[in-house]
Amino acid sequence: MPIRTNIKNTKIAFIMLAIIAVASVFSFTKPANAASSGAKTGMNRVIAKTENWNGKHDISVEKFLGNIGKSTGIYMMFHKQTAEEIARAKAEKAAQLAAEENNPFEDASQEPGWKYIVMIAIGFLIIYLAVGKGFEPLLLIPIGFGTVLVNIPGAGMGVAPHGMLHIIYSAGVGNEFFPMLIFMGIGAMTDFGPLIANPKMALLGGAAQLGVFFTLFGVALMNIFLGTDYTILQASAISIIGGADGPTSIYVSGKLAPEMMAVIAVAAYSYMALVPMIQPPIMKLLTTKKERMIKMEQLRYVSKTEKVLFPMLLLVLAILLLPPACPLIGMLAFGNFVKQSGAAERLSKTMENELMNIVSILLSLGVGSQMTPEKIMKKESFGIIILGLVAFAVATAGGLLMAKLMNLFLKKKINPLIGSAGVSAVPMAARVSNKVGLEYDPSNFLLMNAMGPNVSGVIGTAIAAGVFIATYGN
Repeated sequence: MPIRTNIKNTKIAFIMLAIIAVASVFSFTKPANAASSGAKTGMNRVIAKTENWNGKHDISVEKFLGNIGKSTGIYMMFHKQTAEEIARAKAEKAAQLAAEENNPFEDASQEPGWKYIVMIAIGFLIIYLAVGKGFEPLLLIPIGFGTVLVNIPGAGMGVAPHGMLHIIYSAGVGNEFFPMLIFMGIGAMTDFGPLIANPKMALLGGAAQLGVFFTLFGVALMNIFLGTDYTILQASAISIIGGADGPTSIYVSGKLAPEMMAVIAVAAYSYMALVPMIQPPIMKLLTTKKERMIKMEQLRYVSKTEKVLFPMLLLVLAILLLPPACPLIGMLAFGNFVKQSGAAERLSKTMENELMNIVSILLSLGVGSQMTPEKIMKKESFGIIILGLVAFAVATAGGLLMAKLMNLFLKKKINPLIGSAGVSAVPMAARVSNKVGLEYDPSNFLLMNAMGPNVSGVIGTAIAAGVFIATYGN
């Protein structure tokens, strides 16, 4: 019975991707009167369009380390900006704003009616997956309804300035406000105890970030073989999808590639919701039955003092070493500290319940409101969706393979299944690890052990985001 269910779920996923693929084929062909830009294509297109940034985005070890060093809190505390540096920063910001006005991912022209019908069908399919198949209904139901409502001809739900969905997107999604609140709620809901009890699980969370950095090479290959036109800023924003962290994806795209925020948000949240379907086949492919049946010991008791000090230590390290990651890590630490300290229980309950639920509804509706033909049915957008899936699969494989590698040196073996929980989808990925383990041994409960790499994955993705912003941001 479970096998048939998995087959049905896989068919549904392929049908959903097929609808987008077929619709995208019609939009791949450029109009006959379109002028050829004559721009070069190839690996150099990843860095193309950054010539006016004074070489800041050149990929070299020396400049990479230099940018990271200059972005640390320690450097900023003792370095005063010169007039030349301030002027250069203003010029770079002006150049970025000019680039945003010429947005290749949006077309204000009226799209054919059949495209809106396709998008409405996709919206209803998303709702079906949420209700009929139980794929993260808290995310997919509002995303699905947002998709349907924004594509109703004549309804004007997503039209500026008074459309409801446009207001939601502008008020909290496009300006990164909702993602910050989500991170605060995640902090209030998260127990870092499993990670504190077994710190080596952080290696699994770190290995899962392989998907993030691997995608940079995927973007380069698309520029070479498909003639796409992604810059290094856009490539960095696309790569974060591999962390399966919607709020972080929105935050990074807002900083580096605002013109791509819509499709990146859609891809990130879609793959977050489809974790229970995407991960199990990869987990079973890369592990043996014997490995999947490994039982892990109960974690040691973690004192309240350790739990209270952990978010503060995490915040201090971020302040000193990677300030660009502080907005994400800071809100995560804030929510977690309020919970673990116990000094403001009402605030903690509000963060993890009422506020989290309200913001999740609004954020998901805002993401769904971006599922419009002019944003989704494009070659560039379809490429992002494919790259996001590849990044997520590589991230899952990275955690699994790291667990297998660690077992070569550990006396007490760890179940490789918990390595897949290294992606940032909390607690979905940990639940999937536990579920697959129970399929092979009903007495093998891996949930608490899987939460270690899961919460470290959240931190790891935030750090990766900080590295990209520190290296290529303004």
